[in-house]
Amino acid sequence: MRILLVTHSFNGLCQRLFCELTALGHEVSIEFDIADSVTEEAVRLFQPELIVAPFLKRAITEAIWSRHTCLIVHPGIVGDRGPSALDWAIRNALGEWGVTVLQAEAEMDAGPVWAAATFPLRAARKASIYRHEVTEAAVRAVTAAVNRQFEPNFKPERVPGEAHATMRQSDRGIDWQHDDSATVLAKLNAADGFPGVADVLFGEPCHLFDAWPEAIFKGAPGSLLGHRETAICRATADGAVWIGHVKAAGGIKLPTTLAFPAAAELPELALAGYWKSPTPTWQDIAYEEAAGVGFLSFEFYNGAMSTSQCRRLTEAFAWAATRPTKVIVLRGGSDFWSNGIHLNTIEAAESPADESWANINAIDDLAEAILRCERQLTVAAVGGNAGAGGCFLARATDFVWVRDGVMLNPHYKNMGNLYGSEFWTYLLPPRVGAAGAETIMRHRLPMTAAEAVKLGFYDARLPGPGFTVDVARRAAELAAAPDIDAQLAAKRAKRAADEAVKPLSAYRDEELKEMRRNFYGFDPSYHVARYHFVSRSAHSWTPRHLARHRDLDWKTPE
Repeated sequence: MRILLVTHSFNGLCQRLFCELTALGHEVSIEFDIADSVTEEAVRLFQPELIVAPFLKRAITEAIWSRHTCLIVHPGIVGDRGPSALDWAIRNALGEWGVTVLQAEAEMDAGPVWAAATFPLRAARKASIYRHEVTEAAVRAVTAAVNRQFEPNFKPERVPGEAHATMRQSDRGIDWQHDDSATVLAKLNAADGFPGVADVLFGEPCHLFDAWPEAIFKGAPGSLLGHRETAICRATADGAVWIGHVKAAGGIKLPTTLAFPAAAELPELALAGYWKSPTPTWQDIAYEEAAGVGFLSFEFYNGAMSTSQCRRLTEAFAWAATRPTKVIVLRGGSDFWSNGIHLNTIEAAESPADESWANINAIDDLAEAILRCERQLTVAAVGGNAGAGGCFLARATDFVWVRDGVMLNPHYKNMGNLYGSEFWTYLLPPRVGAAGAETIMRHRLPMTAAEAVKLGFYDARLPGPGFTVDVARRAAELAAAPDIDAQLAAKRAKRAADEAVKPLSAYRDEELKEMRRNFYGFDPSYHVARYHFVSRSAHSWTPRHLARHRDLDWKTPE
């Protein structure tokens, strides 16, 4: 079928549905929900046989839903209604939640149900649950609903429901004097991603994000106990929590210690044995060993890697490479492996161009350290989504194992035609060929794990359930392989041969020459695109690579 996706933005869920429906053979085009007239025009051009709305912030106009079957993806169980469905479920610590696909009508979320899927609701951030459980459930439900379009006897069921009120800041507010840590975390988790919890820090109003539990430090409820790297620790009625990111009034979301320089005056709550894990306290970089394998995790918010984070991770990797192991696994974070340089900290810098330059050099230092590692085989265990430089940073390892369901965006051009670095000109062509490399770098659409492995970009696709256990088993087998020393010797020989033909420094210099033009040159496209990205500016149009129906070569179906 011709399926039009109408969406507020091309978020992870929309990307996944686009890829899944395309893989099933459907002809899919996308239109951002900018205005009713624009969406109506898209419908006239594409003449869809079905409209699916994965992510909307307002209702579809009657002029469309009265003439076309429009399926709404609602992040709530059957009968649930309202825009704060997932927020309330997390806030109330429900044990099970789900996704419902229903037909658009005049009343929001009240149309007949085409399909639904449920899942156990873990205690986690809203954004994390949305990226994992909600997305997987939505894929199952939307696929079922689309298939039912071909069932002549199927009739969607109209189900009585209850509309929950929109969750407001008065519902989210934290009482630091009386709320225990579990309550504080539930409130923050239910608001993570958007809109955050309104609060006051250092005498200034802000919104709080990126919360983590603390099991060691305690203090007077509400007091600020100290800082560590990007986060501050704040006492609750029975313990404390870490606040990793904030958004000041009129500002953008930033690491807490960057947004509030006064945080540096708090006591530094440094970790003893910094990279040892697990610990009962928050740390964004952690290391542990098992069965001859070193596991290096880096839990960076939204996968963004600032200059300082890249430098600390490079230091941690260099230390891990001195350990008596045969394999190092780079785990990344639970939601993202890496999305490359940190656009928000760049935007907040006194000179965004200078900070861009520092950040790209810092991530290149990390990629080069991985490429030059001689004592261990390296593995990128990509269990979370990855984008831009993060995709190529993973490819700097000897093996890339990617979780089925992960979405990859291995391109830079959407960010103001960035050229890209992280040694992609060295890493990509041998894997996919010169033509394949050009296609990937020019291609602005997401890539699935299956596609990445099929192209040869990544090495193995592992099932989602049990991914972490499967990675640990495979890594242990790799470390214990009888020919591990021979593999390491072959790795060293290949690196030396490649260096003799063209040194890594030459690839890096060539890439950075192009990046320098992006950062300091006459064309401001990168700076404009970055500003709109971090400011979450409303879309003015749908990019042509998404809106196929707006291509000049598109022909309206007869």
